Amino acid sequence: MKQTECTTILVGKNASIDGSTMIARSEDGGRTIIPESFEVVTPEKQPKHYESVISHQKIDDEDLLANPLRYTSAPDVSGESGIWAAAGINSDNVAMTATETITTNSRIQGIDPLTTEGGLGEEDFVTLTLPYLHCAHDGVKRVGYLLEKYGTYEMNGMAFADNDEVWYLETIGGHHWIARRIPDDAYVVAPNRLNIDEFHFGQDGYEADSGLEGLIAKYQLNPDREGYNMRHIFGSSTIKDAHYNNPRAWFVHNYFDPNFGSEPSDQEQPFICYANRKISIEDIEWIESSHYQDTPYDVYGSEGTEAQKKAFRPIGLNRNFETHILQVRNNVPSEVAGVQWLAFGPNTFNCMVPFYTNVETTPACFQTGPKFDLKQIFWLNKLTAQLGDTNFKVYGELENDFEQKSQAQCHMVQHQTDDKAATLTGKELQAALTAANEQMADQVYNNTVELLGNMVDEGHGLMTLKYDLLD
Repeated sequence: MKQTECTTILVGKNASIDGSTMIARSEDGGRTIIPESFEVVTPEKQPKHYESVISHQKIDDEDLLANPLRYTSAPDVSGESGIWAAAGINSDNVAMTATETITTNSRIQGIDPLTTEGGLGEEDFVTLTLPYLHCAHDGVKRVGYLLEKYGTYEMNGMAFADNDEVWYLETIGGHHWIARRIPDDAYVVAPNRLNIDEFHFGQDGYEADSGLEGLIAKYQLNPDREGYNMRHIFGSSTIKDAHYNNPRAWFVHNYFDPNFGSEPSDQEQPFICYANRKISIEDIEWIESSHYQDTPYDVYGSEGTEAQKKAFRPIGLNRNFETHILQVRNNVPSEVAGVQWLAFGPNTFNCMVPFYTNVETTPACFQTGPKFDLKQIFWLNKLTAQLGDTNFKVYGELENDFEQKSQAQCHMVQHQTDDKAATLTGKELQAALTAANEQMADQVYNNTVELLGNMVDEGHGLMTLKYDLLD
């Protein structure tokens, strides 16, 4: 079974630099490389009958609703454990990312255990949800229905966005769930733990299954004297959280507010937070690439001891296989509002590309195959990352130059295409957006090849296997 341990970032429309909503996640895996692709699922390709590969859960045909929408997808190319569509934006400009692997505790597992036969998981949620959504809140209602009917065999968080709202949902036990609307002026960082803290049943912006409040009372699950803190009730506060999860949130909070302070292992870091400035795509890209820069915990840094460098799990690491920022814009026509920023491989060594989602096909170099192929950017990024990791002091600067150059070129294409799109409609518009996607993909691919060449040039004289007559 594929396991993904990710980092989710959510940004409300008034917290972003351009008034867009943004939901982002790095899709991380284990020791085995998991090739990821970029595809468009048109209505005729959406399954009419569905059975999970991992759990063998069959979905009633009436739950595969009529008239599915077109949507983008970032699937696992092997298909051995199912589709794992990961993230996308549909033709109504509704975005979804799923899932963030989260934690639970024995109290709720003793009441509503995870399913051992059947049930849904990360493999299934995007495919069964995204093509049927017309607004972000629809995602909460749809997933809530599926969880209550079919259950789940794992703990997961997932996010939904349209141009106005961002919602985050977490599963509770095998069949229960909670969700919270992210305030428009706030951001969220969600590592691999149950993240929602403060909760108010029955208030706007908070959703849960109808039986959850009664379940908490019946089984005396609330350790707090006042109010509801869902992390205290259903989540964990373990040594693993202190080293694997909490430090990632701590680093992000201090990036967005240097006065945040606290300690990396702090178990009580807040779910809803506010930055000291408006948040850009580049901010999120940097966060998803981060490795505790300028702290003693940076594996590439010179400040800490070897023990400190291994103390905490960074956000950017070798197990990043696919990372996305799903942006729904408000300053452009709806036909060009959806943008799926996408990168493959370890984030510290790649570049995100802003793909328009109002298309019916994707660039060839982003359509990954299961075997190593340098014509595909997934595999090319893996190569540059593994070479770059051997001497970050040298290769890191080359990567920074590559990323700046590539990002600027993509922004230029995007600005030009936005302007051009104002005069186009229908298939003509889709053709222009498809051409723009191809142009950006080709530019970044060619820049990555150039980066690899520069790394080889710089690395030639750094090899250990050498012998010069003048040595």
